[in-house]
Amino acid sequence: MESKLYDIVILGSGPAGLTAALYASRSERKTLIVAGIKYGGQLMLTTEVENYPGFPQGILGPELMEKMIEQAKRFGTEIINDDATSVNFEKNPFEVSVSEKIYRGRSVIIATGAVPKLLSVPGEEKLMGRGVSTCAPCDAPLFKNKVGLVVGGGDSAMEEALYLSKFAEKVTVVHRRDKLKASKIMQQRAFANKKISFIWDSIVEEILGDQKVTGVKINNLKTEKEEKISCDAVFIAIGHLPNTEILKGHIELDKKGYVVVKNHTQTNVLGVFVAGDVHDHVYRQVATAVGFGCMAAMDAEKYLEEGDNG
Repeated sequence: MESKLYDIVILGSGPAGLTAALYASRSERKTLIVAGIKYGGQLMLTTEVENYPGFPQGILGPELMEKMIEQAKRFGTEIINDDATSVNFEKNPFEVSVSEKIYRGRSVIIATGAVPKLLSVPGEEKLMGRGVSTCAPCDAPLFKNKVGLVVGGGDSAMEEALYLSKFAEKVTVVHRRDKLKASKIMQQRAFANKKISFIWDSIVEEILGDQKVTGVKINNLKTEKEEKISCDAVFIAIGHLPNTEILKGHIELDKKGYVVVKNHTQTNVLGVFVAGDVHDHVYRQVATAVGFGCMAAMDAEKYLEEGDNG
């Protein structure tokens, strides 16, 4: 079984992982990204990105990721477009298995991200980025004076609805229960907002539209009545799942599965660092992921310089 040694092995190829690779490679560290089969992170599902600095006219999500990949490669980053199947953090060099090969790293940066939970209904996948969104701070400004719909009943859903209400003419929240799960203060803010209305005991069964969202079909779980509601955007806010399945038992995770940070970007395993949405369940922005990627690479560089890896 092949085994190759790197200074830094990075798991994940979203903004955090690619920024970490850029910094690591420019420091002349032998760097490998295990990008995954679906490389590029959540931005590959995004159309226009208007809130990342340096692009006054905005930039398509996939185009931004391609530029980041090109920049990392320019300084020598190696990239494998395959999924990591297992890790071993018991001893240094650490081991990352990809298919039948093992790659060893004197340090590792975990940047595997998190994926939003989706509805798994007709129209959702087809219209993702065309009116279907999982991030109001990212996409709400695109729907100024439009009609938006938010699915969910927790704090995240209320945050999405409140943010969306700054731009949309009207916001409708669809929740499967007859009361919200959100904290009292978030409920009060949402109920007090005149732009926000609620549809209770209901689920979205289908997202309607051809080239863009035109509405949804909902079903009332108590009356079993189905109806169609017109809207220009559907924001799904039913939670996220961190991509940490292969890390269980190897790194400390919190009860929701996010990587626990001990100091800046250091995990509980000396020499293993973390960056981006795989530990950040608060901000989830391109800019913050890039910042964490920079920090993780600098922390890894300091670790390698000090020779703490034995």
